[in-house]
Amino acid sequence: MENQNSDAAMLLIPILKQIPLFSALDDVAYNIIVQKITLMYYPVSHTIFNEGDIGDAMYLIKKGSVQIYHPPKEAGDSEIEIAKIETGGFFGEMALVSEVPRNASARTLEECEIFILRKEDFQSLLSVNPTLAQQVSSVVVDRVNQNDKFNQQSQ
Repeated sequence: MENQNSDAAMLLIPILKQIPLFSALDDVAYNIIVQKITLMYYPVSHTIFNEGDIGDAMYLIKKGSVQIYHPPKEAGDSEIEIAKIETGGFFGEMALVSEVPRNASARTLEECEIFILRKEDFQSLLSVNPTLAQQVSSVVVDRVNQNDKFNQQSQ
């Protein structure tokens, strides 16, 4: 079991360091997060979540690719791709710190192995790490402002 945890840590910590919410943490915090993360396998074309769903987790791609998109609003509309996220990428992080419903849908483009960090596990980490809590609030404000700009431009 110890080897599995250290293998997961070697894969996950470099990804976590790229995520603004986690970029300035120490090794102890990274290891706590890694212990909370679970690995899921998804087939091709699997919907991970839909626009409007309540966000309860963030996702880190171990292997594969995921499309983030807006589904058609009305009959005859086309879906709009927002991003394609590949191995080593992440998505859904705003769900960890926000009560706002998902602003897009996510589906696998191929078979995927995806690490999942659940909101309740993240919240328990915040409660014991005040530095992380302060950092998270700063990043959240920045991300909300970015999302607002994107939404205004796409209207």
